[in-house]
Amino acid sequence: MAQQRGPVLVTTTERPAGYEVKEALGQVFGVVVRSRGLGGNIVAALRSLAGGEIVEYTRLVEDTRRHAIDRMIENARAMGANAVVMMRFDSSEMGQTMTEVVAYGTAAVVEKSAT
Repeated sequence: MAQQRGPVLVTTTERPAGYEVKEALGQVFGVVVRSRGLGGNIVAALRSLAGGEIVEYTRLVEDTRRHAIDRMIENARAMGANAVVMMRFDSSEMGQTMTEVVAYGTAAVVEKSAT
């Protein structure tokens, strides 16, 4: 199937409002594994002593999720999709310094609803 150009709709719902799902193309995902550098781990460890948000890790997770979504969208386009429905995240720790984040869903072809 030819690769689609233009924006890809990404939604956590099965039926996006204002759209009709014409075809489900199959599962699609984007995987990213990231590690925080030694300096970031030291700063985060010091912050954890005081309590509250660890902004270094928050930024790492936000950036990793964005990167996983970008990869998922690339894979959906390669399948000929213009949408990903039922998108979810999953994450796990790999060792003490690495985090794996997966964005996944169903690649689909959608069209604006006539109504």
